[in-house]
Amino acid sequence: MTSGSQSVDQSEIRLMGLILMQSLNVGLAIGVFNAGIWIDLESTMLNAFTYAMGAFFVQGIAYYFFKMFFQQGMDDKARQSEMERERRNRYRSMEMTFERRRQDMELRMQEAQLEQELRWMENNPGKIPPMTLSDPISLDTGAFNPEKGDKTLDLGVSFDDKDTSTNRGADGKFKKKE
Repeated sequence: MTSGSQSVDQSEIRLMGLILMQSLNVGLAIGVFNAGIWIDLESTMLNAFTYAMGAFFVQGIAYYFFKMFFQQGMDDKARQSEMERERRNRYRSMEMTFERRRQDMELRMQEAQLEQELRWMENNPGKIPPMTLSDPISLDTGAFNPEKGDKTLDLGVSFDDKDTSTNRGADGKFKKKE
């Protein structure tokens, strides 16, 4: 639930509480007047003012009790939820800052590695840079030795002095079939 709709809900609840309190006070005043418990004067205007003052007094007492018992608890809950929201925002901000720092550090490490490789290439022109242990490709060619008698692939070209018949002519094109 968003904070905007939550504040609207809180306003509606408070308004309904106010309407309920007003209804209870009007009902109480009518009940007291009808029972004749409190001042019952002959003048209607004097009765109206007397009961208006009594209603104001009862509403004032009800407001005081509301503030004393309920408002403080509601304010404490609102304050706690605000503190929780601020804590979550600070935590999220700290996580973002940490992630940004981590990415910056990785970039600096890559930059330093690249600079080191460039310096090595400047100092050793024409050489292949040494592979790091993290590279999956290995340049180990010790297993291949053509002098051991391993038969190599013949791709149609022979470097031996033997004259083998080839399908190609001196110009490198295929000979016509006879």
